[in-house]
Amino acid sequence: MRTSPNPLFTRLVENLERVVQGKTRPLQFLVVSLFSGGHVLMEDVPGVGKTTLAKALAASIRGSFRRVQFTPDLLPTDILGSSIYNPREGTFDFHQGPVFCNILLADEINRASPRTQSSLLEAMSEGQATIEGVTRTLPHPFVVLATQNPIEFHGTYPLPEAQLDRFTMRLTLGYPDRDHELAVLEAQRQQHPLEELEAVTDLDEVMGAQEAVRQVRVERPISEYILALVQATREDPRLKLGSSTRGALALYRTAQALAWCEGRDYVLPDDVKTLSIEVLAHRVMLETKSRYSGVSREALVAEIVGRTPPTP
Repeated sequence: MRTSPNPLFTRLVENLERVVQGKTRPLQFLVVSLFSGGHVLMEDVPGVGKTTLAKALAASIRGSFRRVQFTPDLLPTDILGSSIYNPREGTFDFHQGPVFCNILLADEINRASPRTQSSLLEAMSEGQATIEGVTRTLPHPFVVLATQNPIEFHGTYPLPEAQLDRFTMRLTLGYPDRDHELAVLEAQRQQHPLEELEAVTDLDEVMGAQEAVRQVRVERPISEYILALVQATREDPRLKLGSSTRGALALYRTAQALAWCEGRDYVLPDDVKTLSIEVLAHRVMLETKSRYSGVSREALVAEIVGRTPPTP
């Protein structure tokens, strides 16, 4: 039986396309990640719309938005917040950092020190932040959209595997084709489309969608297929490090979200295949010989998916 895409999914993607044109597939993956409750790493060259996309997502769901420009001198307190002395009252008052929002843009995250990068680990995994011994709950939904430039490495600190593993997906926008790039130029003749962007949903509906996603049925053979793909990344001799259990769970959750977005209450093997590269490729590490032979992680994951049949 043919199903129709979920109206909320369609509205969100179409609204984002008003700002970022010609990138339907990455936008769909971003919304799928949102409904799965995950975080996204956007790895791309400068100037292709990563920051604009993060702002557009926040505006589309009526969510609070904060942007942190990661630099080598950025401190964890600049993200999480700290207590400031109030001389009038003689007390210390806690001032929230930018992490207390719905959509946090961690811009050029690999330019900050590992100490500062690690300040996001608890927030991304548990939706909370422990500051000065006190655990504070973050707003819901809470999504980290991080960006990094894969070309320029001067003055950067590569994200450790533990940090990469917290990101549900890694997406790439890439340059638009000529027609869409021309449309971008004409659309911004007088003002940026972001200035006119209106919300198409709200936080309550997004959280309702996240709850509905968790009710999507995943049969045992689908779960076994996910584990077979993950196990294959661990056994491939060209990979120094395979996917973690967190990676398997991310593939499970995003497959549920994709099925829900497409109007189904059950997951198909094709849902898992569709998401495998975006969910798994950034979690694996190439062996030295493979890295210098020109093999990419994406190509290896695609090969693993191609040779691993769904569990009957």
